[in-house]
Formats: sequence, structure tokens, C-alpha cells
Amino acid sequence: MKLTRTKGLHGTISIPGDKSISHRSIMFGSIAEGTTTIRNFLMGADCLATIDCFRSMGIAIDVSDEVVTVHGKGLHGLTKPDKTLDVGNSGTTTRLISGILSGQDFDVTLSGDESLNSRPMKRIMTPLNAMGANITSVHNNGCAPLSIKGSKIKAFHYDSPVASAQVKSAVLLAGLYGDGPTSVTEPAVSRNHTELMLQSFGVDVRCEGKTATVYPPETMTGQDIVVPGDISSAAYFIVAGLITPDSQITMKHVGINQTRDGIIKVCQAMGADITLSNVQDDNGEPTADITVKSSKLHGTVIGGDLIPTLIDELPIIAVLACFAEGETVIKNAEELKVKESNRIDLMVNNLVRMGADAIATEDGMIIHGGKPLHGISINCKYDHRIAMTFSIAGINADGETVIEDAQCVDVSYPTFYDTLKQLAQ
Repeated sequence: MKLTRTKGLHGTISIPGDKSISHRSIMFGSIAEGTTTIRNFLMGADCLATIDCFRSMGIAIDVSDEVVTVHGKGLHGLTKPDKTLDVGNSGTTTRLISGILSGQDFDVTLSGDESLNSRPMKRIMTPLNAMGANITSVHNNGCAPLSIKGSKIKAFHYDSPVASAQVKSAVLLAGLYGDGPTSVTEPAVSRNHTELMLQSFGVDVRCEGKTATVYPPETMTGQDIVVPGDISSAAYFIVAGLITPDSQITMKHVGINQTRDGIIKVCQAMGADITLSNVQDDNGEPTADITVKSSKLHGTVIGGDLIPTLIDELPIIAVLACFAEGETVIKNAEELKVKESNRIDLMVNNLVRMGADAIATEDGMIIHGGKPLHGISINCKYDHRIAMTFSIAGINADGETVIEDAQCVDVSYPTFYDTLKQLAQ
């Protein structure tokens, strides 16, 4: 994909469904009784991998342009697949489904692509095995492929060393099959889509401070779900509208869950012209229309409890910082090193190649804004968020920017480049 400098992004767009919520809607619908209907489901590669996994375990899932229908078979209705479950590139699928599979009465192996099979899985294996699960790394390296032998799950309290929704969710989902309440305490509250959606399916989930507790249900009941637009996907156009001259963009029905809205807080702290309207609450998942206009920005400090609310948005926030006056510091973001790529190194190295004043630190980066960027050719290591991030940088840089592996955006935003072109017309 080749990009050149653009001026004047204008329009109103709809953002694809939230990836985190789309994953969970398939998983929870599959282990619920009855039918679950899902509208605005994200038809990205990761979420389609989740569908394939549950189909392989006997769940009928109908997919159309308008709605996904899951014919659930209850908490104990999954059946042993006749092959290894292929999770593709999806860390969310791998970690969350491991919790569900821990309490089944059959054995299964999970594996993904080369990138997925290099990501750390000990972070879920440790607590799940402490609950009575039997999960091993096939190659004894703490990574997938994972062998999961169905086991009896015990009630458990886990003090998580990291604020990670995937770790928390894996433990809580295993707790659905426990012999008593299971709880997770985090150092900071991570995104809470699992807790909210389990409650909507009829599960007793209680949250107090930084601790979430699930009480094993006798049954779960299928639901009608409308997936809000993914704020992580909206983030690219939020930033594009703020840094591209003569721009105004409105994004409709975007999720603004308080465990996910860190990007909005950062934009406000940097002086952005950003407005939320038509705020609604849909089964505990608040949404809003977000409008941004070209803005004069200044640097800020991003760290602490804010980090879990914007971990996936930090790459595009780094680009935002390049167009702000003064210094922006991103800290406490070690988690960026274990995503689809080492996003700290990949971001800083390529931003410096584009002419930015950026320095990598052990837990983030420091950026001094105001230096003009120039186009380069970028290998994104097949990381969808890096590809979209540097596409936005590219339309605000001199010369030509080439995204070598642009097709990787299909993981979370298959229509990303079409939308970008639409706004530039």
C-alpha cells in the first residue's frame, strides 16, 4: 500500500464492531442455552478464527451480512474436535478459549500461526493450572501449541501481576466450571467486557475495586447483542482528524466503555478538539458519536492506571505525539513488547526513520513533537495496528510511504483503506 500527504479528511463513518466484544459474543453464545444473535459483528480474521474453533466443537453458527446467529448448546454442550483448533493470529481467542476448555470433559490442542505461537502463554497457564486445569506447552517454551486436558476446576483467587483483560478473562471463564466462586485482583482495572457480557447472559459476576468475582452458573441464556464500533479502530481516524490539516471526522456509535476510553482522555489532555454526542448505554456498554477536528496539540505524560485503557492505541498515540508541541512520555507500557510484535521497538525505529525525535525506554517511549516526517518503506511484521498507525503517519508525511504487508489490517479492520480513501475525497 502506497500513501502520500493528504489534506482535508471529511465525512461521517461507521466503525467496524469491537473486536473484544465480537470474540466474547461467539464464545458466550456457544456455551449458553438457546440462540444468540449478534449484529455489527467484526468480520476480521481473528474473530472468524473464534467462529471456526467453536464450529469445530459442534456449535452451529450462521453468518450473514447483517447478523451472526449462534446456536448455543449450554455450558457442557461442546464436543471434542477431530483436529487441532486453529486460532490463527488471535491471542484473544487462544487465551480466552483456554479458560473455557479447561473445564470440559475432553482433551484438545490449540495452535496458531508463527507469530501467535511465539507469544507468551505462561501468564494464563500459571493461574489456570493452579485452579486444577491441565495445560502444557507442547514445545515446553511457554508458548502455543497448547495441550489442554479437560479437568475439574477449583474455586480460586488470583492476584494477577499484570493488568490484562485476557488473563483475567481466562481465569473467570474457567471459573464458570469451578466448584465455588473464582476471583481475579489486578494491579489496575483492565477492560471489563467479559464481566459485563457474562452478567447479560445471566451469570452472577461481582466487581469491587480491582477485583472481579464470578459465581459458577447452572446455565447461561442466549442474548441479542449489538456490538458497538471498536474504539481501538476508531483511534486511527481520531488521530487522523486531529493531525491532518483542514479535517473534520465523525465516527458513529463507538464504544466508550470507561475501561477502554483512555485515548479520549489523552486527546483531551493534549488540547484536542474532540466532542462526544448521542451518548447511549447498551447493556452496560456505553456508546457515543465522536467528532474530531484538526487541532493544535501539546505533549503530555501517559502512564499508570491509564495504560490498560489504551494499550492497543499506544502506537497511534505515538504518531499523535509527533504532531504535538513539546514532550510526550509514554511509560508503564511494557505490555507493548508482547503484542503481535514488539511495538515499542517497531514504533520508535520506524518513527526515527521517518524523521521523528523518538527514544525507546524500558517501559515505553519519549517523543519530542514538531519534527516533519518523510515517507519510508515499512515492514510492519504483519502487525495490523502498526500497519494502520503508519498509514496515518504516511498521509501526513512528505514523499511516499509504503506499507509492505498492508493486508494484515484484515485482522481487525478489513475496510480500513477504503474508509481512508472515502474520507480523503
